[in-house]
Amino acid sequence: MAWLLVVVAGLLETGFAVCLKLSHGFSRLWPTVAFCVFALGSFGLLTLSLKKLDVGPAYAVWTGIGAAGTAIYGMIFLDDLVSILKIVSISLVIIGVIGLQLSGSAH
Repeated sequence: MAWLLVVVAGLLETGFAVCLKLSHGFSRLWPTVAFCVFALGSFGLLTLSLKKLDVGPAYAVWTGIGAAGTAIYGMIFLDDLVSILKIVSISLVIIGVIGLQLSGSAH
């Protein structure tokens, strides 16, 4: 269950990163509000998961999901540059996240 919280928190991290861009420096109301909701949810779930998980692997998985998710979202919806190197690098992040989840860091 703790790992599920980390995964959801990582997805929410993707949401807050995208909303941060869409807020244009917090000058647009609704993307700013969405950023706050996603950020609070993400940090809250990560905090709950850390009651059962080691901080290193949990934080790495959280940031990995957030980074990969944000990069993928940007390429699909925000016209970010798509390259083979970027896709391979994102794949490596995802493989690392899976490896950390399988490492069994729960107490």
